[in-house]
Amino acid sequence: MRSIMVMNAKGGCGKTTLATNIATWLADDGYQVALADFDPQGCALDWLQAREDYDGIPVIQGIDANNEAVRARRGTDFLIMEAPAAVHGSRINELLRRVETLIVPVLPSPIDTRAARRFLAELLSSGRVKRAQTRIGIVANRVRENTNSYHQLDRFLHELSIPVLTHLRESQAYIRSAETGLGLFELAPSLVRQDFEQWEPMMRWLQGGGR
Repeated sequence: MRSIMVMNAKGGCGKTTLATNIATWLADDGYQVALADFDPQGCALDWLQAREDYDGIPVIQGIDANNEAVRARRGTDFLIMEAPAAVHGSRINELLRRVETLIVPVLPSPIDTRAARRFLAELLSSGRVKRAQTRIGIVANRVRENTNSYHQLDRFLHELSIPVLTHLRESQAYIRSAETGLGLFELAPSLVRQDFEQWEPMMRWLQGGGR
């Protein structure tokens, strides 16, 4: 079973969006998927509850990681985990022990870039990351490529020794996905064609073992 976590100490960076849509992409590809929510707000679990209103779409196991043991069902191919916000220090190491692959979403704003710089420094000091037991990939989220904030974020990301997997645009399709419990790519294809192209590099990296 592969384990993938979405983590950033800064709240509001899109952890739930990434975790839920990674889970549905894999489930739609025929994999057995579990989604564990470590965030006390429980947004991923709320999304899974909304998903129950639909027939004929893949079932994703939900795990309330704050109140129950993280045990995926037998036969699970991928365990996707959403980390809580404001995670630092020993808590980072505790969570990293659970995962092979870590996705870090970063927003294009000066505040988020500064927070990401501090958080990534903590991650890179972890023994699991140094020993390549947990691999990290970065996703630039909600970008508008013609803005100064995006260019500042892009320069910062290119300074790092961590792969930047993709840049995701700001799109109403993500809001629709969050509201309905459907994955982004379970919506009408005409709405998400551009998004599909942006997600493909990240999913190839994830399904290839984070290499």
